[in-house]
Amino acid sequence: MTASNEQSIIIRTDRGLTIAKTRITLYDVMDYFTAGYPAKLIREKLCLTDAQVQAAISYIEAHRAEVEAEYQQVLQISEDDRRYWEERNREHFARLAAIPPKSSQESVRAKLQAWKDRLESKV
Repeated sequence: MTASNEQSIIIRTDRGLTIAKTRITLYDVMDYFTAGYPAKLIREKLCLTDAQVQAAISYIEAHRAEVEAEYQQVLQISEDDRRYWEERNREHFARLAAIPPKSSQESVRAKLQAWKDRLESKV
């Protein structure tokens, strides 16, 4: 595969290094590649062509330090986002739990609780 062909398959988007005409980033490929998955399995998991997988792997190997540094940034951003939303949802769900149930829902809640109790008693 020539360098220009590889460059037309691997492009930079607002999501980072991406396989052209897909939403698959090189970081998606990195997850499988660093775990030791063979190219054929990466192709199947991500629904890519042989040429796309080969271009991604070639790019990763040729630019290992750059891709690895960006990959670490992506992982850190992902972890930060997860923590943010977990904390935000925790507060939101706590507020929802503090709201007393409506009286019109009492019979429905009683039926759901009875169903839950039956399921738990079978375990």
